[in-house]
Amino acid sequence: MAKAKTTIYFCQNCGHESAKWLGQCPGCREWNTFVEELIDKKSAGKAREKAADAAQVVPLSKIVMTQDKRISTGMKELDRVLGGGIVQGSLVLVGGDPGIGKSTLLLQVCRNLAGQNEKVLYISGEESLQQIKIRAERIGTFTDSLRLLCETNLETIRGIIDREKPQIVVIDSIQTMYNEEVASAPGSVSQVRESTGVLMQIAKGMGISVFIVGHVTKEGVVAGPRVLEHMVDTVLYFEGDRHAAYRILRGVKNRFGSTNEIGVFEMRREGLAEVENPSEYMLSGKPEGASGSVVACSMEGTRPILIEVQALVCHTNFGMPRRTAAGCDFNRVNLLMAVLEKRLGLQLGNCDAYVNIAGGIRMNEPAIDLGIVLAVISSYKERPIDGKTICFGEVGLSGEVRAVSMAEQRVLEAQKLGFETCILPQVCLEAMRGKEKEKSGIRLVGVGTVKDAVNAI
Repeated sequence: MAKAKTTIYFCQNCGHESAKWLGQCPGCREWNTFVEELIDKKSAGKAREKAADAAQVVPLSKIVMTQDKRISTGMKELDRVLGGGIVQGSLVLVGGDPGIGKSTLLLQVCRNLAGQNEKVLYISGEESLQQIKIRAERIGTFTDSLRLLCETNLETIRGIIDREKPQIVVIDSIQTMYNEEVASAPGSVSQVRESTGVLMQIAKGMGISVFIVGHVTKEGVVAGPRVLEHMVDTVLYFEGDRHAAYRILRGVKNRFGSTNEIGVFEMRREGLAEVENPSEYMLSGKPEGASGSVVACSMEGTRPILIEVQALVCHTNFGMPRRTAAGCDFNRVNLLMAVLEKRLGLQLGNCDAYVNIAGGIRMNEPAIDLGIVLAVISSYKERPIDGKTICFGEVGLSGEVRAVSMAEQRVLEAQKLGFETCILPQVCLEAMRGKEKEKSGIRLVGVGTVKDAVNAI
């Protein structure tokens, strides 16, 4: 007689399955990530039979297109990241470090939705009702449209959702939920995957929008299998230092909108407050008349954000100079410094270089290359750059300044914040010909090479 149960090994990082334990995962190449899980073959077979009986085949011509109904969360920053609001029947994963403010954000969303007479169910597996009440009193007043539940059994949760029929459900967190049909412990790879599958069935079958809170490991990924990200419709990451005042909500995956949008929030005693003008917020405290500081413009989705790029170049006291990059790619900084040595003849080989994007925000767009280059040159020559000057552009290995997208939006954002000079790629300036009248308050300087940019400042 065949065994009803068997042992399978899962990779905690990517969800790769193996019949035996492996030191290195062949999928993600990580070491010591395999854990042992007990799989019930009978339960899995019954589940497949039920799924096959319930499945229906529909021809493409019979499918009726319907407009997605979106519900506003009452927070413009969150609506922007979601693509315009909450889509009915969507499954959203909110990840972030412990204590970053995930539960606070979702509780504020629940308050706003309850104020719109939307029926909301908040299910917590980590905190008691009294603990939630303490946070709720700090945030504000709530209506009776918000219902609270402390439960970790998914079968019980499914029954309550069938009875209450809410429009929005919040699960805090997915690592505490467990399915009785899975023999492993809560928080394990199998439990997280099966629990997400049950919640996905609830969301799609009943047309309920479900928010799932997922913890992030020290490596910066959602704890559990990476397959969790593939199962949900939207993945949002809450970033930022828990000791700093600001938080950044970034969309990593979104089936209903753009994945490049970010929302900026400020943590206060009464909860998270929206930062409607993040450029002004990021530039607050910028030093005047200091070398090695320049303002650059980066695009996050459809929103231009002005950031301060700082550089400190000094003579090294050791045989090998140090290179440090905070907020930007380390290898990119080394590449740009090599371009300065080769194309401009700067002797940076015997200098330490430290590059930082003020405010703690991280930017990977190539448009900040010109800002990094000018900041390094300014610090190396001890020549400060005018505080009313802004720049953007990608720098190539030949020292050329290449075009970037959405140049007009970047210039308008700089003009709105009172900048007087904008250094941009010559190609972008030629594409904007005929529109200078709309930007009469700012002087546009087109540059083709890094040497032209240095001469312009």
